[in-house]
Amino acid sequence: MIKLVSLLLSLLISFTAQSNTLLIIGDSLSAGYNMPVEESWPVFLPKKLQQQGLEITVVNASISGDTSGNALARLPGLLSKHQPDYVLLELGANDGLRGFSPNIVTNNLSVMIDNIKSQNAQPILMQIQVPTNYGKRYSNAFADIYPALSKEKDIPLMPFYLEQVIVKPEWMQSDGLHPNAKAQQWIAEFIAKELKKILTDLKQ
Repeated sequence: MIKLVSLLLSLLISFTAQSNTLLIIGDSLSAGYNMPVEESWPVFLPKKLQQQGLEITVVNASISGDTSGNALARLPGLLSKHQPDYVLLELGANDGLRGFSPNIVTNNLSVMIDNIKSQNAQPILMQIQVPTNYGKRYSNAFADIYPALSKEKDIPLMPFYLEQVIVKPEWMQSDGLHPNAKAQQWIAEFIAKELKKILTDLKQ
């Protein structure tokens, strides 16, 4: 009897851990570019989520330099390994900086979203915007990818945190593209608050 109870408790704990996992798939904006990984915002996120009343295990699978195509190739292995409940997609910046067609990014993200849903996980898409290096028409078309996909796939869209960071020079690295270590705690808090809103809406 004791062994049976122990087994049931073990299964319950295992299930609970799996059902509260957030997988972050992103690029340098989530990977802690040019800083120790322990100073990146995903490391601070679990504590910030706790402050929002959320007990969630965070797995950061972001890689600096990744495009949406790179992440698409990695996705099946990540879903199989971590079996997340939620997947935050922070992707597209490198596609935009390389001038990739918005259609390519749309297709890659669309397939990723469908694959995540097929594994009974909830996709969450982060809005991405790119500089006007290739002209305002391109940057606008790129920005439009995200609300369109959010509507089409009926998934949450998280605001682009960099918009509020880039206006503070003291929070940015010298390249003008990446937040520095000083900004990471604020970013984690921003993400936690947005996730709280999103998860509350999903439960309604």
